[in-house]
Amino acid sequence: MKTKFKTLCELSVALMMCGLVILIYTGCGGGVSISSPFGLTPPNGAAYNDVFFKDYGTNPFIDTEDDHLSTFGMDVDTASYSVTRHYLRDGYLPPPEAVRVEEFVNAFDYNYRPPSAEAFAVHIDGAPSRFGEGKRLQLLRIGIQGRVVPDENRKDAMLTFVIDVSGSMDMENRLELVKRALTLLVEQLRPRDKVAIVVYGSRARIVLPHTGIEGREEILAAIRSLVPEGVTNAEEGLRLGYSLALRNARVNGINRIILCSDGVANVGETGADGILSVIRSHVEEGITLTTLGFGMGNYNDVLMEQLANNGDGSYAYVDTLNEAKRIFVENLTGTLQLIAKDAKVQVDFNSQTVSRFRLLGYENRRLDHEDFRDDKADGGEIGSGHSVTALYEIKLHEGANGQLATVFIRHEDPDTRRISEINEEIFTTQLNKTFEEASSEFQLAATIAEFAEILRESFWAQEGSLEAVSRSIEGIAPPIHNEQMNELRHLVSRAVRFKASDIE
Repeated sequence: MKTKFKTLCELSVALMMCGLVILIYTGCGGGVSISSPFGLTPPNGAAYNDVFFKDYGTNPFIDTEDDHLSTFGMDVDTASYSVTRHYLRDGYLPPPEAVRVEEFVNAFDYNYRPPSAEAFAVHIDGAPSRFGEGKRLQLLRIGIQGRVVPDENRKDAMLTFVIDVSGSMDMENRLELVKRALTLLVEQLRPRDKVAIVVYGSRARIVLPHTGIEGREEILAAIRSLVPEGVTNAEEGLRLGYSLALRNARVNGINRIILCSDGVANVGETGADGILSVIRSHVEEGITLTTLGFGMGNYNDVLMEQLANNGDGSYAYVDTLNEAKRIFVENLTGTLQLIAKDAKVQVDFNSQTVSRFRLLGYENRRLDHEDFRDDKADGGEIGSGHSVTALYEIKLHEGANGQLATVFIRHEDPDTRRISEINEEIFTTQLNKTFEEASSEFQLAATIAEFAEILRESFWAQEGSLEAVSRSIEGIAPPIHNEQMNELRHLVSRAVRFKASDIE
């Protein structure tokens, strides 16, 4: 059977609904160029077609006589590190705006001791900055370790998978990686957990209503059955997902949506603000959101991050099955169960001791100082066992001794809604005399931060070099030997090589 199309517009819509081709119009009455979206050469020498990142700027040094406070929302996202890994493994340097320093630092485990009673334990150390601009700079590390909920004590979970099955998810077999990742998750769930599946292409539909894990084979069969189709109606997919999650929400349980997508929306509401409005009204009803990004090229990092930030959840980028294992096997309870909502940090520097300071990263988590004790102001959501590391470059007054600062942490208990605040004083005695005397974990955090600062082309790392980062990794004493460190060495080595070829 042949179908006739009266206009180019009708042809465009029909082809888009199939998710097979893109159309380039060359003007009214001109020709139509039809080509596959897969395997195109990106324009202007770019690594990938249509990737969207946002530049949040770089924190400046602040004179404590002008402002002695630093305030930000906690963040446990790690997507920026995984995105960079994808670029480097494919043979490219990441665009500077793709690099968020705090997500590099927080992608690693620093063996902080967990609290015995409170939600958080605070760990402080520091040393002269190996990489800092200028002289007499100290690097201060504030490590915040969340309470660990034993796996057997995790609450029962009511999970709603919202899965992008549009045509772009066929690229790089990204839907196949989604299916393998969610299979790992389902295999870790317990008898009282339930799973539902919503998919969206041109339209959204329920593939599987909430089903108990006793129906594991039915759930896995539904996941295996997914195939790419149509264009991308992300708004409708999220609306249907939240509607289903609210309808079956479990009192005193985990009610979470897990969005798997490349972040692209081209039907319905396509702007970030419009799509965010879909979820804002549901946050107070206790539905949390985890966003998982897949694929590169035709990828929207900005939307995926903002959705998680506004949905009381976290954002991770899944570039390998090992990353999926980290999220869903090694850290399932941390991924699903919150221990703190709207968690915020405020550091009050002693202007008699510290002359100026700079927070490394957290540019898109900055808060007004008055927001710290405004319990309506949004902070970060922290899962079981998660840790947050904040690094400050500080310059001390000549011969300064004594109190450096006080760090305050404020959060809401997700169960009782009670607001708690703790504080910890910081003293010059907690600073090591040399960088080499600091713990191996401190040296690692400092080196990772410098790696990110150079990749993002920070003003404060203009004199830095990736070769120095590589030497610092090799010089960490005692050396840290594990799979993640080996991967870091490999990524830095690739970045050194690609940077050199760029200069040439």
